[in-house]
Amino acid sequence: MATFITRLPHERSGVRLAVKDLIDIAGLPTTAGSAALEKTATPADLDAPCMAGARAAGAVIVGKVNLHELAFGASGINEYFGTPVNPLDPLRVPGGSSSGSAVAVADGEADIAYGSDTGGSIRVPAAFCGITGLKTTFGRVPLGGVWPLAPSLDTVGPMARDVAGVAAGMALLEPGFAVDVPPAGRVGRIRPAGIDVDPAIDSAIDAALARSGLTVAEASLPGWLAARETCGVIIDAEAAESNRELLTDPARRDLLGSGARARLDGGAAITPAELAAARAAQPAWREAMAQALSEVELLVLPTLPFYPPLLADAPGVHFTAFTNPVNLAGFPAVALPVPSTQRLPASLQLIGPPGSEALLLATAAVVEAAAGLQ
Repeated sequence: MATFITRLPHERSGVRLAVKDLIDIAGLPTTAGSAALEKTATPADLDAPCMAGARAAGAVIVGKVNLHELAFGASGINEYFGTPVNPLDPLRVPGGSSSGSAVAVADGEADIAYGSDTGGSIRVPAAFCGITGLKTTFGRVPLGGVWPLAPSLDTVGPMARDVAGVAAGMALLEPGFAVDVPPAGRVGRIRPAGIDVDPAIDSAIDAALARSGLTVAEASLPGWLAARETCGVIIDAEAAESNRELLTDPARRDLLGSGARARLDGGAAITPAELAAARAAQPAWREAMAQALSEVELLVLPTLPFYPPLLADAPGVHFTAFTNPVNLAGFPAVALPVPSTQRLPASLQLIGPPGSEALLLATAAVVEAAAGLQ
């Protein structure tokens, strides 16, 4: 089923943790889902620092899980290791890049999984596989020992079947973390202009909010589409730099999947002036999101504007229209499933100010309880 790249034997009981295979685990190679790395990878000498809390808590590491190659894509399709099978519909994409993390949790092979999120790579697969995932505040979880995609945007966060599991995952990543605040009293519903949303998904979000009893106000956040494009420039340019050796070494370049190679070549073609312009736009977007959050406690919108596409239809789909503007700001966000009128669940996304992970999870728990999916 291509979920695990390395499966580890385990006999003792405890919280079962799956780890995305771009996070170092001592004694195991890190592949980042790529033949270009797997062919030359040697076992890591040390755990990545973000593994320390899980080790101290005695979590049972069940294995390292698959991902979209180099974490550079959101469909979850992997040309080399195979594509993890979406447990809700095997004909549809699992989402990425943390595809194996989401599938391992949704299939019950792990209680918690660690993923990474640079433009939506935790929230997209969580949405498509019907689980919950948390994109953490940029800089909150250390990134040492994590294969980089775009270092100025990369984050590591937990995924689980429900909000309580994600909170437990945060406590592993950050010992002492607790959901010790009340839920938000007032949230702002945003509807970014210029992005078509499946009416069933929009209705599912509004219905979930109505059931939750939260006070909901319509909120405005202009510039969403521009922020999406800006974030894309930074991700692509930084990804090409992070993986420069794979691009310039002919032997390793030939081992890259066609999709990863094309995207890296595109990132390498971004000019210094284009990247500088994107970085210059970032502070204003961060301020705009902060301003929107000064009027409400959290922002709400769908995690994705559509249901998971068929595997055959995935090429060319823009998966991160509702997620990567959050990465551009560096703010945290949680994605959780809510019922829809269609066969598959929709996914609701809550966005908060920096450091508001506890508030996000407290509020998500209210939405989850009212949704009745758990």
